Amino acid sequence: MGPCEGAVPARHLVRHDEGMSISVGDTAPEFSLPDQDKQVVSLSELRGAPVLVVFYPFAFSGTCTGELCQLRDELATYTDAGVRVVAISTDPTFSLKAFRDAQGLPFPLLSDFWPHGATAQAYGVFNDRAGMALRGTFLVDAQGQVAFAEVNSPGDARAQSGWKDAVAKLPAPA
Repeated sequence: MGPCEGAVPARHLVRHDEGMSISVGDTAPEFSLPDQDKQVVSLSELRGAPVLVVFYPFAFSGTCTGELCQLRDELATYTDAGVRVVAISTDPTFSLKAFRDAQGLPFPLLSDFWPHGATAQAYGVFNDRAGMALRGTFLVDAQGQVAFAEVNSPGDARAQSGWKDAVAKLPAPA
């Protein structure tokens, strides 16, 4: 796949949200959510390998599409380090399937649709007024501890360099 419309230019600055409830060193909240094919994915089932958990507001929106396409295009940075990637929004599974197919996204898109935003709330990245997830990114280590945490406001595109730096600090895969 080629570059996507809405790709995030490298010059964007990331704003960290000082009010987030999940911090580095915390145990990552457990979740079990359906993916785009209605198959349940649980954080506990991924334990033993690091997991990059990427919350995004909406499938098919410009900034979200750009971010997830960049993640797709640079996925080897994560998978070569043994990191599993999941992306979570409050969209229903049907929308996620169409989005994944349209963009060729090779990682699971998880639906936090019902109870609406419960997982985003557990991670401290749910916008109650808009009913959507904020742009939250969490690297969970193989033992289930948060190794990296970042939250951006809606409309603030994420620079993925911080994610890559955090992955580089993980112990090498066995």
